[in-house]
Amino acid sequence: MASEHVLIGAAAKIPVGPSSPITVYTPLIIPSPGRPVELQLRVTAPVTGDALPIVLLSHGHGPSNWLSSLNGYAPLAEFYAKHGFVVIQPTHLSSTTLGLQGIPGDEMYWQSRSEDMTRILDQLDHIESTVPGLKGRVDRSKVAGVGHSFGGFTMSLLLGATNTDPRDGTVSRPFEQRIQAGVLFGNTGNGGADLSEDGRKIVPFYGLDFSTMHTPTLTIGGEDDVSPYLTVRGADWHWDSYTHGPGFKDLLRVKGGHHGFGGICGWDAKGTEDESPEMLSMVQRMSLAYMKSQLYEGDKSWEQACKALSGLEALGSIESKPLVE
Repeated sequence: MASEHVLIGAAAKIPVGPSSPITVYTPLIIPSPGRPVELQLRVTAPVTGDALPIVLLSHGHGPSNWLSSLNGYAPLAEFYAKHGFVVIQPTHLSSTTLGLQGIPGDEMYWQSRSEDMTRILDQLDHIESTVPGLKGRVDRSKVAGVGHSFGGFTMSLLLGATNTDPRDGTVSRPFEQRIQAGVLFGNTGNGGADLSEDGRKIVPFYGLDFSTMHTPTLTIGGEDDVSPYLTVRGADWHWDSYTHGPGFKDLLRVKGGHHGFGGICGWDAKGTEDESPEMLSMVQRMSLAYMKSQLYEGDKSWEQACKALSGLEALGSIESKPLVE
């Protein structure tokens, strides 16, 4: 494909369907009474096609001045849109682009982030009507949620995980049943004793528990993604959503992967420690295949992708857990 990077290497062996032209509409403003600023979105969608599924994409809380907002994650948003998804990205209140300070109980605006995603789903009429050429082309019954890093924490809550604030025992579980599948890149892991001393200071509200997260989820973890500023554990902390989540769960272990997964946050992004067109292409293809097979009964994309990856051990490996009643 002319649009593929010449350096994607062995990842080209993971099957993916043909791509199509896309369009981007931004900023799309969502009325947001009571929110410090209006909710702004970027919508990336195929130019053609009907009954298009939706991806809600939650950005992380990284060091970039721009990418932790609707301005980031083009490598994921554009790829998913080229292959048939309508991708909707908000700028959460925690974004550096806004310069806002969290409030007690909602530090880093962790609670408002999940509220943003629910608001998006509630406002799909407005979104479809605003984006030129999109009205009537979206299948609202097929929604996947994707999150990276702190965006993974946000999406974990929407997929059914529970957060218990260790300071006062307040329990939060903003489960969103309209999201049928999740993909979590470099997700945050268990709270409690697994947090480092610095971690307890950085995220004082954090007490995540995956035992209630039943939604089918693919966790993507870098084997070299070690975060001592947050946890006393190693890279495996980032795939607790797989280890401790019930129901159908899959884990993609990325060989040589740090927290950037080859560059998912942006093209040639400074904060990416593991810049690699090959790694990026692999996680793009695997996550796309997972979402397609979860949203469409009988779709074989995930099965085919896993079969291809099984012969590419230098890129990564898959572990799976079946549903246990």
